[in-house]
Amino acid sequence: MTDLEIAQKAQMLPIREVAKKLNISEDDLDPYGKYKAKLPLHLINAEKMKHSKLVLVTAITPTPAGEGKTTVSIGLTEGLNRIGKKAIAVLREPSLGPVFGIKGGAAGGGYSQVVPMEDINLHFTGDFSAIEKANNLLAAVIDNNIQSKTHSIGIDPRTVVWKRVMDMNDRALRHIVVGLGGHTHGIPREDGFNITPASEIMAILCLSESFSDLKRRIGNIYVGKKFDGTPVFARDLNVVGAMALLLKEAIKPNLVQTLENNPAILHGGPFASIAQGTNTVLATKMGLSLGDYVVTEAGFGADLGAEKFLNIKCTSAGLAPDAVVIVATIRALRHHGGAKKEEYNTPCLEKVKIGIANLEKHIENVQLFGLKAVVAINYFPNDSEEEIAYIKEVCAQKGVQAIVSKGFSEGGKGTEELAHAVVAIAESGESHFKPLYNNEASIEEKITTVATKIYGASKVNYSGKAVNQLKQINKLGFDKMPICMVKTPKSLSDDEKKLARPTDFEVTVREFEFASGAGFVIPILGDTVRMPGLPSVPAAEGMDIDDEGVITGLS
Repeated sequence: MTDLEIAQKAQMLPIREVAKKLNISEDDLDPYGKYKAKLPLHLINAEKMKHSKLVLVTAITPTPAGEGKTTVSIGLTEGLNRIGKKAIAVLREPSLGPVFGIKGGAAGGGYSQVVPMEDINLHFTGDFSAIEKANNLLAAVIDNNIQSKTHSIGIDPRTVVWKRVMDMNDRALRHIVVGLGGHTHGIPREDGFNITPASEIMAILCLSESFSDLKRRIGNIYVGKKFDGTPVFARDLNVVGAMALLLKEAIKPNLVQTLENNPAILHGGPFASIAQGTNTVLATKMGLSLGDYVVTEAGFGADLGAEKFLNIKCTSAGLAPDAVVIVATIRALRHHGGAKKEEYNTPCLEKVKIGIANLEKHIENVQLFGLKAVVAINYFPNDSEEEIAYIKEVCAQKGVQAIVSKGFSEGGKGTEELAHAVVAIAESGESHFKPLYNNEASIEEKITTVATKIYGASKVNYSGKAVNQLKQINKLGFDKMPICMVKTPKSLSDDEKKLARPTDFEVTVREFEFASGAGFVIPILGDTVRMPGLPSVPAAEGMDIDDEGVITGLS
């Protein structure tokens, strides 16, 4: 059966029954139908959090289809519950861009899924729509203020950096001109769209710890400059309150369930290649308040999602993982060993021996933060015993256990061994988290630290545009913020063609974007863009719905 067919046959519990497992009263639930609900922020309990364990799931550098972090995260949650732990999966919400693009849905796979799968992968509870509307309200107010003859604060349209967003892969919107058609239609200027997961509003929602914190951060959004050079922030446009009220419901985490009827919290959805790549602080803290174990994931490999989870989210929110799971697939190791797409599913120990260098680097990356890891080999039917044995041997040499995870085909039953290993690490106290850099360091120092230590680069280069923007960052006082690197997820370098573990390479910062509200600076490496495009044959072409409302082709 397909992922969708498995999900459609699931025997879901009413969401109030799932809530009971967490001792949440029905009065505290804000139901969105039978199987989804919003949770109030007062359920977060700092005292309870102290006694819970946080497990981060990351991965090696993936193939374009991904290596199953979400599947492993959900499967591990099932496994932990099977061995007697009160575990909750705390994950991101999917974006419509990948759903209709190349990757498909992001609700897990096989027998390790969160449900209702169709709802989660489509409009869910409307969080992304609210983020998009709040973002674009600010954009509309900016252009309206520039246009006004009576209310203008003197914004120089040439300096506006705030972009519009939409939750769809649409490359035609990356660079546009607005305000054409005469004076009644606005002032012409260059503009562009990012995808909603890259919106600063998304980043703010994911890092905020209260509604007042959310409003403070929105107010700190940098918009551009006045003609006299004075910086303009969102608070100067008197629109913070209106933007915040659009997020009144979106700030509340969403409760759903796994196929085995265990609780899962989904909230926020920034990509890791172009944003910070992890769910909200509020959802993570709520999970730690309600369960004994929280399993969360950070997008793409440990060079992207995990690095940002640790240097940005954990530092900001005072969190520290007790254990880390690094997801690896043998097909990805074959890929890094030179296998072509049509060879991904063909056993080849020699290619695995070449590709294993990528896994070794990601193990080292996790260890740089003082964290103890276990490798989860996300099992595929074409994995050979000799390939598995080799991976286990190499991992053992790095001081890390490698365990075959069969959550996709067996659900929680297939992840019990992994669950036991995670518990052993989490309860050993061997993880001692420390950030990779101090925020007081210069932007250049922070970039160099990540590029050399995490990516393995020998040098960082800057374009002329980036050099000029660095001067502006320093002048605005943004230089003491953490960095959120934008980079291809297909390589440890900024060149997607460099596979496995590249050496003797340099990376180039093309330009910067500012996220002063979220509280970080965004260096953009190589040719990465913050509005993806669709593939030549998008997944959307295989989707349909019949007269009975039955969906097909969504995965």
